Amino acid sequence: MAIVLYALTALLYCALAWHGWTTRHAGLPAALGAAGATGAAGLRPGQASMLLVPGPPQGSGAEGRPLWWHLLMIGALASHGLLLHETIFPADRMVFGFAFALSAMLWLGVGIYWVESFFFSLAGLGLVVVPVALLASLMPLAFPGTQILGYAARPLFKLHFIIANVAYGLFTLAAFHAFLMLLAERRLHGFNRGLAAAGQGGGAATRSGWLGRWLDLLPPLLTLEKLLFRLIAAGFVLLTLTIGSGVLFSEELFGRVVRLDHKSIFAIMSWAMFAGILAGRRFYGWRGRVALRWVIASFAILLLAYVGSRFVIEVILHRL
Repeated sequence: MAIVLYALTALLYCALAWHGWTTRHAGLPAALGAAGATGAAGLRPGQASMLLVPGPPQGSGAEGRPLWWHLLMIGALASHGLLLHETIFPADRMVFGFAFALSAMLWLGVGIYWVESFFFSLAGLGLVVVPVALLASLMPLAFPGTQILGYAARPLFKLHFIIANVAYGLFTLAAFHAFLMLLAERRLHGFNRGLAAAGQGGGAATRSGWLGRWLDLLPPLLTLEKLLFRLIAAGFVLLTLTIGSGVLFSEELFGRVVRLDHKSIFAIMSWAMFAGILAGRRFYGWRGRVALRWVIASFAILLLAYVGSRFVIEVILHRL
């Protein structure tokens, strides 16, 4: 059963990735094309989409998505979710490891991306998220080193596990957002330098390769920034609940409130860093490269809390 689900999940993700790649140029909003042809600034579509201020209304992100794309997405999410259930919860036990954690994170990330796509044009993000989810879904085949948890049936642990994975999924997508925003902002600054060198705003010619055309599929940076901090705020609430439920679970299972192991230390560090990002945004208006780099650094610390430590134990040290 599991091998069939592996194959089906990979096939569906491949179909989504192929559709995204072959229709990547169709994702450019028509309104931006009009702005490039008749706008006062004389910007071409690829230049207009980089503006920090929102351009003409882009409409629903679901525009241009055929019904079969949504059916494929539902099928891929259902197949991947069933695969995770069958491989993580065989019989009356729980099998888990770093590869399963990555697979679950990306599954939730794709689900959140799909929901977002109904409201925003995120074709550029899909070109990254779907292929990475494809690789993550197959990773347990290559890295079968696992940890068997005897306390998986406890209700408090199940609650802790579910909340933690949803938080990881939100922060995973937030990290993708931050990475793409860094690339888009770098391209925007390069474009502005090109304008200054040419001395003519409307007549400046810029060369745009495949990376530039890919970034053109993203919404304006202000829209991405708004989405990013929404994801971080939601993820922070769930991470707080994860740590809280982990404290209760630790007291129930081990008889002490906190186990100061590497997982707990990295989780608390990432929580403090995300709290600092949200506070800086709220009180000091943090934005741009500083905020984005802090987001990526905080996610890296969070990743070390479980995935990184299990990778070292399972793959490098060959221990379960």
